[in-house]
Amino acid sequence: MVDLTTANTAMSVLVVDDESGMRSFLKKALSRNFSLVETAGSVEEAELLRSRCHFDLLIVDISLPGRNGIEWHEALNEDSRRSDVIFMTGFADMDTAIRALRAGASDFILKPFRLEQMMQAVERCIERRLLRRENLLLRREVAHSHPHTLIGKSANMVEMKEVIRRVAPTNSVVLIEGESGTGKELVARSLHQLSNRSGPFVPVNCGAIAPDLLESELFGHLSGAFTGARGNREGLFSFANGGTIFLDEIGEMPLQMQTALLRVLEQRAIRPVGSEKEIPVDVRIVAATNRELLAEVEAGRFRRDLYYRLNVLNIVIPSLRERPDDVVDLVHHFTRQLATELGVREVAWSHEDLQVLQRYDWPGNIRELRNMVERCLLLGKPPADYWRSQLPVEAEVEGHGEPGYPVTMALKEVEKLHVLKVIDEHGGNKSAAARVLGVSRKTLDRKFKEWGLND
Repeated sequence: MVDLTTANTAMSVLVVDDESGMRSFLKKALSRNFSLVETAGSVEEAELLRSRCHFDLLIVDISLPGRNGIEWHEALNEDSRRSDVIFMTGFADMDTAIRALRAGASDFILKPFRLEQMMQAVERCIERRLLRRENLLLRREVAHSHPHTLIGKSANMVEMKEVIRRVAPTNSVVLIEGESGTGKELVARSLHQLSNRSGPFVPVNCGAIAPDLLESELFGHLSGAFTGARGNREGLFSFANGGTIFLDEIGEMPLQMQTALLRVLEQRAIRPVGSEKEIPVDVRIVAATNRELLAEVEAGRFRRDLYYRLNVLNIVIPSLRERPDDVVDLVHHFTRQLATELGVREVAWSHEDLQVLQRYDWPGNIRELRNMVERCLLLGKPPADYWRSQLPVEAEVEGHGEPGYPVTMALKEVEKLHVLKVIDEHGGNKSAAARVLGVSRKTLDRKFKEWGLND
């Protein structure tokens, strides 16, 4: 059973009873364990409160003036039934009990009752609700499953792992920076796994959610808060209570949403869209970006106060080109993992294969390396052969009289010639060329700077 005396459930309760003494009694008892407890003496008062705030649990007397509790609950729409309901009555019969259960009651209590009876019923409801949350998070986890291991023995990786080990037990906000594909979510998961937090790890890609839906996704909403909001919905911050929420691509967050996030960081409470009341939450925030946030601040696209609030502890992930010694370990790791996932034979790559991979600078970082290993396993080609088959037609291969690059040419020179050729074929449009090459425009700009070329 859930220990309500110690667990910060970040849940809210509405007690609906026409007896003021019962309302006061239950509010006092429940307020010890819940962040928000409201009371109403009628269905009309209850409806008004529900229009202003989401309630996880409703404790409702069946005998209410006007419309009774069961009739009211039967009138609620499907989405709003996500609130668990405990019915109370002093005049119970079998027909009433059956009707209450058919109306979706989570429990049914006869008056007069001992406080212990009510708290046990509440405990059962919260336990079921937390189980539903865990199941939802597990489904999200399976849908986005990937390895959770930080691979690498290079000096900068050893240093980064030590920083993670020291930072993880704290509750401080962490900002993770690094190029796309370097494994920022893996670092965030490591921080959570090494922490003392018992709640779940909830990843959110801020750049993948429509700006007008992001606030509702994170904080939840009330029925009718906006067009299409047919019922109350909990946000991901509620699901992450007691755990860690990972805000990836934080640089993509709209300015209005940045203001709301700053309030959460300062108040440690969320306000669902359409609600007038805040709900306290115990959530550690880990954010990540592949942008230079300080440059975004100077450009007016990111709030300066939010930047400094997020940048309490900073972890910078090295790019794969900065740790070529780790390429071999990563290739072996991905080969074992993908062979199992794909149901193919595990391959032992040759020394030549591994040398080829170590000489490449991997603009797409670990993600690009993993994709390459997967292609090689599926096509049955070792990396060296695959690489040669992907080289563009540009020069005469010495002694063969057919197009290709000289076998004596360094891989970085081959890359440069290929990039310039693709850009030329697109009339100098680097954005179009970047899409064909499968890299970002920012990566091409960095390459030109390394090569000493002007735009």
